[in-house]
Amino acid sequence: MAEMARALPALRRNLDVVLSPMRDRPGLMMRDPFRYTEDVLIIPPPLVPFLRLFDGRHGEQELGAALTEATGEAEVEDVVRHLVETLDRGFLESDAFARRRDARHHDFAGASRREAAHAGAAYPDEPAALAEWLEAGLGRIHEPEAAEAPLVGLAAPHVSPEGGWRSYAAAYRALPPRAGVRTVVVLGTSHYGEPETFGLTRKAYVTPLGEAGVAPELVDQLARTGGEAVRMEDYCHAVEHSIEFQVVFLQNGWGKDVRVLPILCGPFARATSDGGRPEDDPGVARFLDSLADLAAREGDRLLWVLGVDLAHMGRRYGDGDAARAGEGRMQGVGRRDHERLDRIIEGDAAGFWSLLREGGDELKWCGASPLYTFLRAAGPVRGTVLEYEQWNIDPESVVSFAALAFGRGPAPLDKGDA
Repeated sequence: MAEMARALPALRRNLDVVLSPMRDRPGLMMRDPFRYTEDVLIIPPPLVPFLRLFDGRHGEQELGAALTEATGEAEVEDVVRHLVETLDRGFLESDAFARRRDARHHDFAGASRREAAHAGAAYPDEPAALAEWLEAGLGRIHEPEAAEAPLVGLAAPHVSPEGGWRSYAAAYRALPPRAGVRTVVVLGTSHYGEPETFGLTRKAYVTPLGEAGVAPELVDQLARTGGEAVRMEDYCHAVEHSIEFQVVFLQNGWGKDVRVLPILCGPFARATSDGGRPEDDPGVARFLDSLADLAAREGDRLLWVLGVDLAHMGRRYGDGDAARAGEGRMQGVGRRDHERLDRIIEGDAAGFWSLLREGGDELKWCGASPLYTFLRAAGPVRGTVLEYEQWNIDPESVVSFAALAFGRGPAPLDKGDA
């Protein structure tokens, strides 16, 4: 029993944990969104209660005692060993996990390209199949005639296209002519990044359609002037879908050689919780100023594309009851979404943030930081809501999202108290 006295490492807090969708394998399904491990575990129902002991405070001996009490079996060493070894393939905060994580970060930092992480899962991984899939969902996109007022930016969802085709189509059918635009600034939601940070990379984004080059001189400028909020060669780029999806759609509309400036925007957690403004954080303020300086210098040579979703409601997102798109309380969520969208298309960053921080953002908008960053750095702008949708991502949970288009406009009246 000497080995049974060892302390149990804590279960990682940043795992995706949901009920198993397989009827023949019930339990909790666990996967790692950071892809430090590619394993997907299903913990059987009898073992689920014992996961609470993996908290960094209990030991293997306590796990063995709990199993004995629950099962009446005295010999549980093999069960303990198997459970610990299975979880320690990347799911525990152990020394083995730290080595695995550091190796993944090192490999990404040294890679020459950012390889497609979601091809073959969220979208087809073969060029011909991907082109057919895009045409079926969007219709053939041709470059439109130049509009009287040049488009400054677009916002599209980052939800699975399975549920968001109408909004993706609305956004990318508004894609302006490529002529004159040198770089697309892609602002993506960083689902896994640190709060109050901005993730940069110099790596070309690769998809089945080809390689989208990154503007190195613009990345270097932001890395040099953006201050402590910058995370250079942020590993989150390796796994994040919010920018990858936009690159696929941009390549479909403009060709595989589109040039991008990919920026992952971490959540503005402090400003959401304490009632202040994102700029109250000195690091955020410096980066927003740096990005605004870049935008002023580059002018119409930039197009801005945002990969953003809106509200996240229902059991998957920690609510006590189920949510159905367009029904019940989701009708009220829709009204509140539109109140925020009204501020956004008016270019009113302060007014938008004033609405969002009410109740600590109980609507759980995961596109708030890219939207706010765009309004502060690229403004003044005025926009249009091209499409708004709600989608049941599972039977009890709903995501809302929209397609927006922005042009130049006068500075907004400040409707917020931020």
